[in-house]
Amino acid sequence: MSKPPSPSFLDKNPVLRNKEFLYLLFFRFGIFFVLNLQSTAIYYWVYQITGSNLKMGMIGLAEVVPAILFSMISGYIIDMREKKKMLLLCTVGYAFLGLGLSVLSTKASLDFLGLNKTLIFIFSLIFFGGILRAFLAPSSFALLSLVIPREQYTNATNWSSLFFKVGTMLGPLSFGVIDAVMSLATSSKDTMVAGQVRAIPSVTGSMFFIFFTELVLIVLVMLVKAKPFVKKERKESMGQSLSLGVKFIWKTKALLGAQALDMFTVLFGGAIALLPAFVDIHHMTEVEYGILRAAPGVGSIITLMLLVYLPLNTQPGKKLLWCCAGFGAATIAFGLSHEIILATIALIFTGMFDAVSVVVRSTILQLVTPEEMRGRVAAVNTMFISSSNELGDFESGVMAHWLGTIRAIIVGGCLTLSVVGLIAASAKKLRKFDYKEYQ
Repeated sequence: MSKPPSPSFLDKNPVLRNKEFLYLLFFRFGIFFVLNLQSTAIYYWVYQITGSNLKMGMIGLAEVVPAILFSMISGYIIDMREKKKMLLLCTVGYAFLGLGLSVLSTKASLDFLGLNKTLIFIFSLIFFGGILRAFLAPSSFALLSLVIPREQYTNATNWSSLFFKVGTMLGPLSFGVIDAVMSLATSSKDTMVAGQVRAIPSVTGSMFFIFFTELVLIVLVMLVKAKPFVKKERKESMGQSLSLGVKFIWKTKALLGAQALDMFTVLFGGAIALLPAFVDIHHMTEVEYGILRAAPGVGSIITLMLLVYLPLNTQPGKKLLWCCAGFGAATIAFGLSHEIILATIALIFTGMFDAVSVVVRSTILQLVTPEEMRGRVAAVNTMFISSSNELGDFESGVMAHWLGTIRAIIVGGCLTLSVVGLIAASAKKLRKFDYKEYQ
């Protein structure tokens, strides 16, 4: 009796046969590539012209405030409208934001505006970006669920997370590449010396590259066909609609545990925001800064590639808890590092552990959320993510201002371990979560 042929790569990954999913997949890569390149450039830029940890922390605060304020409204609006149009509007908005930062980063603009006005405009554009983020993630999440069948959610989440992490890794790494190119073009080399009020070629080059890339992303969104959306027979008030997303997550204990774990883990373990100060303390270069910013993404890609072949089919909740604890331990190791190699390895491990969190949390979100509530639930999810990332940046900046950069990183890692222990003891539904019950 002949042995049946083994399934092909596409048989194992049927979602890759879907053209519209591929358009959204490359859009997801591209948007997070440019947003992470933009974030890398902005943090470096602000630290260079101010030399202040507190100012770097204010970057996160400037983005998280509008992201939280608009998240609940964004969910209501997205659920009431066609999803592709909303995603397209967000992408166009990011293109305008990219153009504004490009002009602002030029020597002519800095000479004309001076330091204080330049900072005001930077933070104003970051605030605008926070508003866009409140609409981007729910729009993308809701549209993605409309282009793939339910049984392919787990497969789609693995690939979506992989492309997301590749973008987050290559974005910061490309900052170092752009720095090298701009240094050759201008016959100069920037060094990490805080407090220099001047135009920085690597920042200007990055911002213009971001703007032109966002124009390409607009085209990718336009290639996806408009999808019908669920219309309600009885229109709810905005207040009623907004409360539904919060109530749903509160009642779904496994999802609540995963969201809370992710939020507090990254909130206290947000060492990435302090990298400009970290490399300044250890006298590292811009290229080394780019390598360190990219290191978590490298770790995430390694893990996500393994998950394509070794999916998390059993005990995802317990694995999530262990990996969040590993994230905290790796953060402490990073704070104790003095050499670029050790620091890079520690950050790679933070990315590897974080990748598991992204896959498990995203899969739980896709599986347990009803179709008609995806926008609102995704908006609440955006609040969790924004709270963890941007508030984490603010918390890190304030703590570093009080304790110093290195102490702040180590204390943050210790607080992460404490939070994981508390949630592990209290989140029974998360520990026992099983994908098969919802597929």
